[in-house]
Amino acid sequence: MTEERAIRIQRVQALRDLGINPYPNTVERTHTIAEILAQFDALSGPEGSYTLVGRIRLLREMGKATFAQIEDGTGRMQVYIRVNDVGVETYQLIKLLDLGDFIQVSGFLFVTRTNERTLHVRALRILAKGLRPLPDKYHGLEDRDTRQRKRYLDLVANGDEIRRIFVIRSRMITAMRHYLDQHDFIEVETPILQPIYGGANARPFITHHNTLERDLFLRIAIELYHKRLLVGGFERVYEIGRNFRNEGIDRSHNPEFTMIEFYMAYADYNDTMKLVEEMLANIATAITGTPTITYQGVTIDLTPPWKRYSLLDAITEFTGIDVRKYPERESLAAAMREKHYDVDPHLGRGRLIDDLKSEIFRSNHPATKQALFLLDYPEDVSPLTKQHRSLPGLVERFQPFIGGLECGNAYTELNDPLDQRARFEDQARQRAQGDDEAQVLDEDFLEALEVGMPPTSGVGLGIDRLAMLMADQESIRDVILFPTMRKAADEQQEPS
Repeated sequence: MTEERAIRIQRVQALRDLGINPYPNTVERTHTIAEILAQFDALSGPEGSYTLVGRIRLLREMGKATFAQIEDGTGRMQVYIRVNDVGVETYQLIKLLDLGDFIQVSGFLFVTRTNERTLHVRALRILAKGLRPLPDKYHGLEDRDTRQRKRYLDLVANGDEIRRIFVIRSRMITAMRHYLDQHDFIEVETPILQPIYGGANARPFITHHNTLERDLFLRIAIELYHKRLLVGGFERVYEIGRNFRNEGIDRSHNPEFTMIEFYMAYADYNDTMKLVEEMLANIATAITGTPTITYQGVTIDLTPPWKRYSLLDAITEFTGIDVRKYPERESLAAAMREKHYDVDPHLGRGRLIDDLKSEIFRSNHPATKQALFLLDYPEDVSPLTKQHRSLPGLVERFQPFIGGLECGNAYTELNDPLDQRARFEDQARQRAQGDDEAQVLDEDFLEALEVGMPPTSGVGLGIDRLAMLMADQESIRDVILFPTMRKAADEQQEPS
């Protein structure tokens, strides 16, 4: 217990000894601070009476008068407390107040001689007593790990900037919903706890249901349940929800993340590409007033149409390896080693091509910093995707990239149940060879597909990565209120 915390706890008891509840049940407020400031000239004058609430951010006692600054969720404002107005007993309470406490103040509005808009207090109540000090006023809270680990302190210390980021995130999601609703999609909810995980190449988190006496998985993707809905007759569905992947943590990955997935019947990946670029341009316009954003110093125009690259052509252009010349895994692996790229011995040719995809964006070519689509991927890394109509060995799949960030994944969906079964069986072989992210065979999904699914296209987009772009943040942890973190130093020692 720090000395300051001990003093604050003593002040809590002192308030209780005076018969004052430092954590009362009821609160009154007539206006927010923003509302008062917006109408200040019309509301000011000694005849007015307004009640504000907020956290004390500044406290300056000057004998029989005190100036304070309070902050609510809309802004800050100065208040003036004088013993002659509130009475001796109430004024003595000020000595029991600290920065960070929440108070309720009532009075009239006036302007000080220094032209500061101020509430002249006639009544004061404490609403909540803080027991720990706020981050240092002058140095703020600058340590990035602490800011992400203790977001409540980050919001206190850097409130305007942090709130701006999460307001942008919220507005982005609202704009997404509005766009899809206007295009006849309906929002649905599907299971997070699943008996079989699927829809992506990833390792799952496993949990156990005691009553059912069975293991369940936190979903890694939304996809397979949406396709069941299309089998049942829905034509356009979307869902915004959490996915969980038992994978590493870096600037663009968090084990718990938010996706939007949407699927539409009687469409292919060309239709979905047009919808994605149009939707994201509309979202940027809703947030900034223009389809142009700035990310990490680069101006990016999201106006359709975006540049489209064949994946294999892009790999050739940006890495110097023409994978078409290496039809076997070993020859491709040798070519990659010659270029000093890492080669995982457990991965097949398709997954090595997928690794080369990442090298495109490490090239730092200006074209890779803009909005683009990579399309037409190897079949063996796309087990849920329909074969390309004219390019053997490839499938109709695309991924949107913005500012070098991979933002999603989309297909012309595979609706041939026999082909789908064969793809799942191939995934099982890859898993047996050591690829622990290969997909598992889902018999219930195959049974649904055999009932019949119409021609369909679908897409999944990463909400967190899109928020990084729209709010111009370098790390995914800066756009997630409470990201998954490694143990702090003081947590490393397990209790005995």
